[in-house]
Amino acid sequence: MMKSLPVEFFASNGVRLAYIDVPPQGEGSGTPIMLVHGFASTHQVNWVNTLWVKTLAQAGYRVIAHDNRGHGQSEALYDPAAYSSDIMAEDVRRLMDHLGIEQAFVMGYSMGARITAHLALHEPRRVKAALLGGLGIHLVHGVGLPLGIADAMEASSLADLTDPMQRMFRAFAEQNRQDLKAMAACIRGSRQVLTEAEVARIGVPVLISVGTKDDVAGAPEPLAALMSDAKAFPIEGRDHSTAVGDRTHRQAVLDFLKAVE
Repeated sequence: MMKSLPVEFFASNGVRLAYIDVPPQGEGSGTPIMLVHGFASTHQVNWVNTLWVKTLAQAGYRVIAHDNRGHGQSEALYDPAAYSSDIMAEDVRRLMDHLGIEQAFVMGYSMGARITAHLALHEPRRVKAALLGGLGIHLVHGVGLPLGIADAMEASSLADLTDPMQRMFRAFAEQNRQDLKAMAACIRGSRQVLTEAEVARIGVPVLISVGTKDDVAGAPEPLAALMSDAKAFPIEGRDHSTAVGDRTHRQAVLDFLKAVE
């Protein structure tokens, strides 16, 4: 686990969000890359502890990662309507505005990939390329995590749960010291899919990386086939929890970023 990095705050349409801004540490373009974490995670858990921030900064990128609304050190909200994917995509755009960034690479994992896809669809001029991790065809056919995860957040204790996926996400949220009421609202509010026609309108270069043992995301290849400039990268032998920090995943991302610079 890496040491926590200095956290800053800004207001996204009145919602207080935490973020880190790490300058490039190696030779490179200094191109910004925005990192968008998954459900019940934080910028620290999803991106710092998994060595993504270190890897990208050392490769010469400016790395910005925030805690999504309701998560980590960001403001907790309890209305599911506050967590739509479009609204959370606007949080990313507003953070870019706050930092004076006109265009950036944007990489998301799981829920963060759904947010990234919505941003790429609605703000294509701001997204140099999109990297979708832990989310394949379920961006279109399916909504990722089942609604039962919200119920799991509201259970009186972890011991009351028997379903393996409910137990896994409840334990993950508790481990990350999340506000469980906010997590329930997030699951209920962030279940938007894109149509095949909308996905086809995403014209920026896209890398879709999904573990071959991931039973949450859906396969990456069918999603890539719907886009004009997308590549699928199967992360061999990894499930939804273990794919994010996989070494081959990091290398595939570095190769992709270099190719589209």
